[in-house]
Amino acid sequence: MREEVYSLCFMCSVRCPIKVTVENGQVTFLEGSPYVPDMAGSLCPKGAAGIGLLNDDQRVQTPLIRSGPRGSGHWRQASWDEALDYVAENMKKIIDSYGPQSITLGERQQLSTHISKTFLKALGSPNHFTHDALCKGSVNTACRSLFGYTDGQMNVDYKNTKHLVLYGRNVFESVTVKGTNQIMQAMDNGAKLTYIDPRVTVTATKANRYLPIRPATDLALNYALMHVILKEDLYDRSFVHKWVQGLDELKNFVNSFTPEWAEQETGIKAKEIVDLAREISRDKPKVIFHYGYRGAHHANEIYLRRSILILNCLMGSVETPGGIYFKKGPGEVGGKPARKLVDQDLPKPEAIRFDKAGTPDFPLPDPAHGVAQYLPQAILNEDPYPIKCLFAYRLDPLMSMPDTQTTLKALEKLDLVVAIDINYSDIAWYADVILPESTYLERTDCVQQANSLKPQMFLRQQAVSPRYDTKPGPMILKGLADRLGIGQYFPYNSVEELVQWQLEPTGFSIDDFKAKGFVSYTDKQIFWDREKDLKLKTKSGKIEFTSSLLEEAGFKSFPEYETPQIPDKDNEFRLVVGRCVFHTHVSTQNNPYLNEILSENCLWINDRAAARLGIADQDMVEVRSPVNSGLIKAKVTNMIQPGAVFMLHGFGHQAQAARRSFNRGVSDAMLQENISDTIGGSPAFHDTFVTVHKVN
Repeated sequence: MREEVYSLCFMCSVRCPIKVTVENGQVTFLEGSPYVPDMAGSLCPKGAAGIGLLNDDQRVQTPLIRSGPRGSGHWRQASWDEALDYVAENMKKIIDSYGPQSITLGERQQLSTHISKTFLKALGSPNHFTHDALCKGSVNTACRSLFGYTDGQMNVDYKNTKHLVLYGRNVFESVTVKGTNQIMQAMDNGAKLTYIDPRVTVTATKANRYLPIRPATDLALNYALMHVILKEDLYDRSFVHKWVQGLDELKNFVNSFTPEWAEQETGIKAKEIVDLAREISRDKPKVIFHYGYRGAHHANEIYLRRSILILNCLMGSVETPGGIYFKKGPGEVGGKPARKLVDQDLPKPEAIRFDKAGTPDFPLPDPAHGVAQYLPQAILNEDPYPIKCLFAYRLDPLMSMPDTQTTLKALEKLDLVVAIDINYSDIAWYADVILPESTYLERTDCVQQANSLKPQMFLRQQAVSPRYDTKPGPMILKGLADRLGIGQYFPYNSVEELVQWQLEPTGFSIDDFKAKGFVSYTDKQIFWDREKDLKLKTKSGKIEFTSSLLEEAGFKSFPEYETPQIPDKDNEFRLVVGRCVFHTHVSTQNNPYLNEILSENCLWINDRAAARLGIADQDMVEVRSPVNSGLIKAKVTNMIQPGAVFMLHGFGHQAQAARRSFNRGVSDAMLQENISDTIGGSPAFHDTFVTVHKVN
């Protein structure tokens, strides 16, 4: 028997619409949905490797309870009832002794996040957190400081742009399929691409203009671009005068940041900076300075992200085709969104969050996501209170948070560590209990409310039955909720019942998703009238260059520029990390298909620096940071700036049951210091300096 199921990929966080071909209960082919514009039937390598995940015999196959020391890999198999009873009983003991705030749950943001948020709120704990701060917390804060919207409420119109500027946004390797196809279409139509990065990536090779910038100096480049744009009157005067607050303050601030000054900071010729400012202004407003997907590089990250967004505003490229826009929900056309469990009347937690986000101590990071990298210190210092339980739901703190050794020390203080995961991640390997989740091909999931220029809803639909003794996440949490006496907040007996409950106010049903996997509220793009009503959510109703959000919290809108630290030893470098097309963060390195293509990372080092240190290509080198060290192969190249070294994120796994990825390469998290942008909320992943020397 052969059937086609329209669903959503989940090999990364993008959720590309897919068509799944199933024959006799086996998935035989995965491809991009032919019904979704710009997917064009295509998938990235990770998406194509979904069958490898489904049939992987090295993933977690049954509930497991630890039977030896943590991290020893000694387990006993358990039934679901036994495993859930064990977790619930231990949670009750912790709550009785330390209160509900001692329970934390961290996850990668997903379609079922409203379930896990409900779970913690129903318990009375404020301590749900996502990976967002680790990825883009400062982007979120920067967007709110200018527009009153989060980054998740905004997007860019690649397809109609005339000039796209990317700051290390390596779009042709860190693929979103639709976005990549749209950029290629725009370039076919004559759009230009400017790419800025200390390292030559695939995206750099596709660019019309590549600027090999000195590491950590992007902010200086942007201030010089603003200087030229304002001095030469190249900005969109009509848009700026109508919608911007703080133009005069910006003019005064950037007056001294000349292209000649920026050349000394960035290594980019002053003439190149002037030429870029003039060229891009000729294409306004159909231009995009991309504000970033991952925005977690430096301790002043929020000001870099604000500067990128301000350049868009100067170009008038806001709420216009070919620029950036605000996402539209179903209310724009008289529709209603899908319900979420968290919309119920839930108990209000009495305690503050463990990270203090949203309090006077840490006012600006978004409490909806929290600040994950603050968890280890909160546990170690019991500040603001003791934390005794961690649920890691598809989030691996050991490989995603900087400074793994300190994270391990913090975990040792916990009474209970529970992993809800598909794979043997490092945190699953360390956990007391593993509750195995079904893969995205084996389960239906919650509704995706896809707000955009055309609001839609997508549904991940089960294609095949589970290969092992696994469950969907919403059913795992419901099983625990029933045992903890909060089952009334989880009114479903299957995920399909949950989806139907979600859809009730929308007028759509599950059957409406069968044919294509999605439904649309309208077939027309919605742009607000930027002459009359941008619907900005700032205090002033304007785009705030001088930000009320920042200044009322005691921070400057335009702080003094500080020259970034540079290496001061011959063998010292700034550690830069990134992604490739074959892997998603820390979750796919053990996939049988993807591991075969790329099984370990290496250390990019500039050829002149390598020669100085006697390092040849493929030599084994020791990389040492202030917090740890590791051995890794060197990739000697002239494709990276001399002051930096680079490695791919996500390698160096220590879970022995994931045999393909175990001990292959070096974990960047192990080397990184836990430094943060204390205003915006992101970690400063690129502010760690390492020494490198050849190992004989």
